[in-house]
Amino acid sequence: MADPSSYRPKPGQIPDSPGVYKFRDEHRRVIYVGKAKNLRQRLANYFQDLAGLHPRTRTMVTTAASVEWTVVSTEVEALQLEYSWIKEYDPRFNVKYRDDKSYPYLAVTLNEEFPRVQVMRGAKKKGVRYFGPYGHAWAIRETVDLMLRVFPVRTCSAGVFKNAVRTGRPCLLGYIGKCSAPCVGRVTPEEHRELADEFCDFMAGRTGSYIRRLEKDMAAAAEEMEYERAARLRDDAEALRRAMEKSAVVLADATDADLIAVAEDELEAAVQIFHVRGGRVRGQRGWVTDKVENVDTSGLVEHALQQLYGEEAGDAVPKEVLVPALPEDPDAVSQWLADRRGSQVSLRIPQRGDKKDLMVTVQRNAQQALGLHKTKRASDLTTRSRALEEISEALGLDTAPLRIECFDISHLQGDDVVASMVVFEDGLARKGEYRRFQIKTFEGQDDVRSMHEVIGRRFRRYLHEKERTGEWEETPAESGPAPAAPAPSGPVPAGPAPDGGAEPREDDGRPKRFAYPPQLLVVDGGQPQVAAAKRALDELGIDDIAVCGLAKRLEEVWLPDDDDPVVLPRSSEGLYLLQRIRDEAHRFAITYQRAKRAKRVRSSPLDDVAGLGETRKQALIKHFGSVKKLRQATIDEICEVPGIGRRTAESVAVALASTTPAAPAVNTATGEIIEEDDGGSTT
Repeated sequence: MADPSSYRPKPGQIPDSPGVYKFRDEHRRVIYVGKAKNLRQRLANYFQDLAGLHPRTRTMVTTAASVEWTVVSTEVEALQLEYSWIKEYDPRFNVKYRDDKSYPYLAVTLNEEFPRVQVMRGAKKKGVRYFGPYGHAWAIRETVDLMLRVFPVRTCSAGVFKNAVRTGRPCLLGYIGKCSAPCVGRVTPEEHRELADEFCDFMAGRTGSYIRRLEKDMAAAAEEMEYERAARLRDDAEALRRAMEKSAVVLADATDADLIAVAEDELEAAVQIFHVRGGRVRGQRGWVTDKVENVDTSGLVEHALQQLYGEEAGDAVPKEVLVPALPEDPDAVSQWLADRRGSQVSLRIPQRGDKKDLMVTVQRNAQQALGLHKTKRASDLTTRSRALEEISEALGLDTAPLRIECFDISHLQGDDVVASMVVFEDGLARKGEYRRFQIKTFEGQDDVRSMHEVIGRRFRRYLHEKERTGEWEETPAESGPAPAAPAPSGPVPAGPAPDGGAEPREDDGRPKRFAYPPQLLVVDGGQPQVAAAKRALDELGIDDIAVCGLAKRLEEVWLPDDDDPVVLPRSSEGLYLLQRIRDEAHRFAITYQRAKRAKRVRSSPLDDVAGLGETRKQALIKHFGSVKKLRQATIDEICEVPGIGRRTAESVAVALASTTPAAPAVNTATGEIIEEDDGGSTT
């Protein structure tokens, strides 16, 4: 625990300008990012008597070992820089909202020649128009099914579309009138894009004009006694009305707004957002967060706005944002939102009328979300705490192992040998800190030797990080760690890592790959693997990390130098946690091993030709039909391929001549010899 006075800046050193500040711990990791209108006044609040600080603030300043700041010209720049640094450094003491699910969106891929309507999740892509989010994917599909009568936009995948182009026959939707079938030329690309634009306009809330146009066309068709066409237009209008009814009218027509509500207690907070477009609720989403910093409702709202709109632009930022409390600097936040939208954005608290009534509904949803989360979390916390305590007691540890690392080896009959490292903190997976290894020092199948290599490489990197950051230095006169040295204020030059990897060029506060030591190291295996891991640690002089192994056969827990395993009860929460960690390590390792194997199988002799990209490789294969025929071609024949010059042709010929063709694959059922495929591998 550090004393804040040990790194407090000198009087007059801190400017009184707006800016953003970072607290770093003794390892130079950024643990908190904040902004201020006046840096001097804000930072002075952190260096008062510890007894007067909020418990969370006190924990942060005693964990920190240094503070630094960056001066900006305006509060808007400070807001943007704070958001960027929180995203970049992921500080442990900043509020971070966790999406309670991956919400589905209705997406229109306007970046394609023939735009496609589909359900999408995850990160948003450039050139795609999104509507939502929705609570359930089936709600999107029901809405789209109704609207395809009026806007028959393509919904098929790329594979189905290409197959229809090749065969000249549309899919089922093309036959029943729910797709305009651009794949077979029923409409031009321009006509299909116009349909997609009209679909987007309707989903964006401009609904009345389309229904009025359909009703006008229906009346005109009836007057001309085209009753079948009039009936079809009537059904189209009814389909659009049913699609509109699926999202209730809550505000005046043409109102575009996001309503944000917050429910909180001393430890956690839940945020709910209703997206209203065209007066209708088009989407709903929610987050839950731990209040790891001393933050009030205004601060929670500001963090929510950063989370919502930090990556958005244009119409994705609505004209109006309604909140339960204004941020500390509402003008700066409003200007930041306006910059992202490209026009004025109103940020305010609803005072009366329909908007205030709807805010009550959003607030009620936030309260329910927080209550449901606390019910689940209480059970999870209790279970995880009991599991860690049981592991600590069974293995004779002094404290519960809050950070556990597990290693597993994977290969296929000695080929493509890889290893995985998974990390669990407080019983939860930290996937951002997972790592994978290729075995470098030998070839073949030897799990024990592989485990020794991987553990050694991982902890050599850990020791290197400690030495590089000045946490300890080893001198010839003493072999033990020295007191912590002050962290360097400037960039740290790059240097070779102990295992051959490249080091970061600057000590920038990002979480380093191997900077955190675990309290418990778990290996997938029995006595031999545990002994190899322990031997690797001993060789590095590390004696403060517990080691155990979990054998699959009887799920025994093996400890170094013990002839008998520790047997945990089958109903033990500790055993369940160890099994879950081991299985996750196995999953991560085998996924990497399969990817390496697939890449090797797909490899081609053309991959080694310098300057030959994927497009020209495909052109060569398409021209000759296979690598086998390309190998038999002359340089002049290779030059006939568009885009292939004589120098490239000579390189291709040399590369193919220097590689021996693989033995032909044989179908064991029929005895048939299988020819090489386009990539040079067998099928």
